Amino acid sequence: MEVILLQDVKALGKKGEIVKVNDGYARNFILPKKLGVEATGANKNDLKLQKANEAKIAKEELEAAMALAKELEDKKITLSIKVGEGGRTFGSVSSKEVAQAAKEQLGYDIDKKKIKLSEPIKSLGTHNVDIKLHAKVTGQLKVVVTEAK
Repeated sequence: MEVILLQDVKALGKKGEIVKVNDGYARNFILPKKLGVEATGANKNDLKLQKANEAKIAKEELEAAMALAKELEDKKITLSIKVGEGGRTFGSVSSKEVAQAAKEQLGYDIDKKKIKLSEPIKSLGTHNVDIKLHAKVTGQLKVVVTEAK
């Protein structure tokens, strides 16, 4: 019997796959536990439509992420930190502070976990910060660090 999986089943397949299983396994395990449905013509058509819809949504998300990355290239945010004698800074600028400043100054709600800092910013000046907007898209935002008065 062919079955369309509704959830991932260990050692059988992933969600959305059509797999061939024994009739008894399908009737006694997969169908009662709602792990899959019988692969009839209507169900196969529904699966095809669902996959097409998911592909369309994924494409829209990718395009939106690319547009946001292009928008962020021209933008910059300004942060200030305390500086002691000789230009030595007290503390550093973290991804949390960058995310908060982006929300306040630019109106973008960027998750701090998506901001990739190889190390916290500990010097004055302009720094380019990578922001992972999508699995395939990484944008850059300019962060200007100034001296707090």
